[in-house]
Amino acid sequence: MAEDEVPPPPSPPLSTTLHRRLLALDAAVSHHLHALSSPFVPLPLLRLLEFSGDGRLWFPLSLSLLLSPYSFPSSNPLPLTLLIALLLDVVVIGLMKHLVKRPRPAYNAAMGRIIPVDHWSFPSGHASRVCAIASVLCLNHSGDDAVLVGVWVWAGVTAGSRVVLGRHYVVDVVAGLWIGVVVGFVADWIGRVYVLDLWTQRY
Repeated sequence: MAEDEVPPPPSPPLSTTLHRRLLALDAAVSHHLHALSSPFVPLPLLRLLEFSGDGRLWFPLSLSLLLSPYSFPSSNPLPLTLLIALLLDVVVIGLMKHLVKRPRPAYNAAMGRIIPVDHWSFPSGHASRVCAIASVLCLNHSGDDAVLVGVWVWAGVTAGSRVVLGRHYVVDVVAGLWIGVVVGFVADWIGRVYVLDLWTQRY
């Protein structure tokens, strides 16, 4: 080897290469779905779905239900469990977004028209939130099953709209769906086992 010859840089680890390929595939599929579906889905509908899953709507709503004079946690645990789920969701999603720091899609130009809570993409907070809400409602609902079907349809459509609107990649939404379901079940367990037991013992 000549003295002035520079050795080639070491190859990146296989795990790094695979990770980059998966991210590139996710980005390509997400962009394809966005470009294919966005011309056929009305933007006002997408904005309405976005608003329907926003925490800035659900936090005041859950607090209003909890503070209502007709709400008693011992007989109706839904408002309390819902608030616990929303708080857990904020903590888990906020922590994961801070650790991963995946930027949102570059074609998410419309984000500038709203006030974003954050600028990170993974995981989808809307997807996790709507699934957490749907899980809590499912665990605390004893009426017509058609209502639960409607809630889960709303959650699925709202989560999918995040890709169509260009806010998130597909993997962000799928991860958010699973996180939301887990958060919903954990919140229900915390609300029933700890909070409601303490409430019953005190009152």
